[in-house]
Amino acid sequence: MSEQPHVNLDEPSLQIGRLKLWVHARQFPLAQDYWDGNWLQVTARCDSASSTISTVGPIVHLGELVQLLEECERLYESLSGIAKLDCMEPNLGVTLTAKTSGHVDVRIHITPNHMSEKHEFNESFDQTFLPAIISQCREILIEHPLRKPESGN
Repeated sequence: MSEQPHVNLDEPSLQIGRLKLWVHARQFPLAQDYWDGNWLQVTARCDSASSTISTVGPIVHLGELVQLLEECERLYESLSGIAKLDCMEPNLGVTLTAKTSGHVDVRIHITPNHMSEKHEFNESFDQTFLPAIISQCREILIEHPLRKPESGN
């Protein structure tokens, strides 16, 4: 993915466990169609005690965030099932899986170069972290509303 200009990485737009995602802008701000108009320029970073992996570029589509939001809402309501940030671009993917006793397993796939690297982070957290994820997804979608396909397409 292309280099990002220096941007402020203080407070992430979305945090899922160790994964922090900063949304900078739409890739094509003037595009009004569903496909080109919904790609986001982001920085994604995952930290652990022994490593930090990050990737930048137009790797998240707003349709993927809508799916994550809807699935996290269902996961929180039922405490069962799976929620995913299922990115079309191979640089990022997140799966949240509900477990017993209100725990959620998190699997994060992140790479700056999918042709030569593969990184996976696994962790678990309590379901009480889901409302913050839901709220952050909503805030991103308020700031960058989904541009829907025209009817008939």
